[in-house]
Amino acid sequence: MIHFAHPEILWLLALVPLLALLRGKKGPAGSMRYSTAEVAKQVAGLRKSRAGQWLIGLRFLALALLIVGLARPQFVQGTTEVEASGIDILLAVDASSSMEALDFKMNGKSSNRINAVKSVVAKFVEERPNDRIGLVAFAGRPYMMSPLTLDHTWLQKRLEDLKIGTVEDGTAIGSAIASSVNRLRDQDAKSKIVILLTDGMNNSGKVTPQTAAEAAEALGIKVYTIGAGSRGEAPMPVTDQFGNRRLMMAKVDIDEATLKNVANKTGAKYFRATNTNSLAKIYDEINKLETTTRKVRKFEHYTELFKWAALLALLFLGSELLLSQTKFRRLP
Repeated sequence: MIHFAHPEILWLLALVPLLALLRGKKGPAGSMRYSTAEVAKQVAGLRKSRAGQWLIGLRFLALALLIVGLARPQFVQGTTEVEASGIDILLAVDASSSMEALDFKMNGKSSNRINAVKSVVAKFVEERPNDRIGLVAFAGRPYMMSPLTLDHTWLQKRLEDLKIGTVEDGTAIGSAIASSVNRLRDQDAKSKIVILLTDGMNNSGKVTPQTAAEAAEALGIKVYTIGAGSRGEAPMPVTDQFGNRRLMMAKVDIDEATLKNVANKTGAKYFRATNTNSLAKIYDEINKLETTTRKVRKFEHYTELFKWAALLALLFLGSELLLSQTKFRRLP
């Protein structure tokens, strides 16, 4: 089936016949100009040819194809009906520079926090196949990595793309919660959850964690909070003035009191994750939530068709230009 990503643009097609009508009211464009009336008299008796007058139609057809292309036609393959659990989950993941601290382990080897968290989140997504899950990353401000979706293959790809340094550094916990809540507020899910993971203290953003928690509470959205990182100090890679990378011990500073207050205020829980196994408790908690089954359409795969519409439009425009230089030119 054909699906349009921006169907509202198709309304512009209504302008094409209107332009054609206005063009027709002007009458046929002059094909040739004569320096004197004598020349015109000589050809006046000749049989007039209307060959080529339809070439203007190619121009309007090209315009229509460009409008269709702007609406982003997509060929959808494998559309299916799936059952969703009724739980919408927004994963908010800290992507500030402190997430480079090397105090986690993966497969028995030292790992920085961001890679360990991405691994845990990927597993969490796999274990929740019937939930709509979205991903928000944040540092000095939050930014959307993936909207709520049942297409977890797409979500996993976006998770892989998550990296440190995408936006200005900082830890905007309050803004991350507010952004996540705003994404969930208009959804019709039975349960709405934010799972926020951070390794620092709120020091950026325009919204405080307390204000964001109050908004979440008013909207019935639970905010589970996770403080990630070892206690005390953690090895942190730094770059000196000569561009050399080395490790130094950095103090771990997590505002656990604020994270606990946010979780308690919204009816959720706070967890401290010092290793990947610490996050397993979250799964058990979410599984206890009330669920409701519903049918949701899921697009498995689609192919963008914009380039084909654009190529056809260029073909028609080129044909008009070429044919206008042949016997199909407008003649008197």
